[in-house]
Amino acid sequence: MEPISDLRIAVICSSNMNRSMEAHAFLAKKGFLVQSFGTGDKVKLPGSAADKPNIYDFGITYDEIHKDLLSKDKTLYTQNGLLHTLDRNRRIKSHPERFQENKDLFDILITCEERVYDQVLECMENREPVTNSIVHIVNVDIQDNLEEATIGAFLISDLCMMLSKSEDIDNDIDEVLHDFEEKCKRPILHSIAFN
Repeated sequence: MEPISDLRIAVICSSNMNRSMEAHAFLAKKGFLVQSFGTGDKVKLPGSAADKPNIYDFGITYDEIHKDLLSKDKTLYTQNGLLHTLDRNRRIKSHPERFQENKDLFDILITCEERVYDQVLECMENREPVTNSIVHIVNVDIQDNLEEATIGAFLISDLCMMLSKSEDIDNDIDEVLHDFEEKCKRPILHSIAFN
């Protein structure tokens, strides 16, 4: 399939599990060049209690996490949607990836919460630019639950469609983000960094 645009997009949340993967799936179906990442130190998933999360290292496969949760409590992780989420994830790629360890170049980095946005900014500021091309970092706040992740994927898809129509994204992005913010009624953060 021919890509819908030549924009290289990354969607980033904390664990590369829910919000970034839902948007990744959505954008890939629409034909965007998209990758997804997390910025956390570990992949953290809800457990049997709030103080007992399931914690994994980045690099573990979605398949291994699925098997682990299945063996711990199939009913709980079916009811809370985690097994379904992992099923979707392993159809997209093999494992959660950490943004700070990736060296690919992007045009747009879309984060799903302000803390992740700050981590991405810090990472980009500490990186030695390779090409000095501009990368736009945009934050759209999305709560970390299944319903919000779906709504967020629609919003991110709308934003990417709007950006893909621009002839000169560096010039047009402020206007596009302003229009998008009016439409989605969520505050948007935007910064630039260099690849």
